[in-house]
Amino acid sequence: QVQLVESGGGLVQAGGSLRLSCTASGSIFSINAMGWYRQAPGKQRELVAALTTDGSTNYADSVKGRFTISRANAKNTVYLQMNSLKSEDTDDYYCKAEVIAYDNRRLEVWGQGTLVTVSS
Repeated sequence: QVQLVESGGGLVQAGGSLRLSCTASGSIFSINAMGWYRQAPGKQRELVAALTTDGSTNYADSVKGRFTISRANAKNTVYLQMNSLKSEDTDDYYCKAEVIAYDNRRLEVWGQGTLVTVSS
């Protein structure tokens, strides 16, 4: 079993910063990619930023230049540094990991979500 635990959400004023963290644990042989998604009520979950093992990154256009995704491989942890936050960044943020377990299963694992609220 593989679990993702997120932290770092909260309330911040527009223009401020937050750093989200997500740590994977369990029966993990390797992690191919980790990323952050967000979802507003009644809307589809959308990609915010993703990072593969080879260092390739992918960002939503709306966050380019403001958000930075990084990873501590030894800790199976991915971070999302969010700067210059805007009210429209208010959402539930979810971590996702593409994992190969010790039994060779390929798993797509999601965290429980962390709420980011940006006040204007």
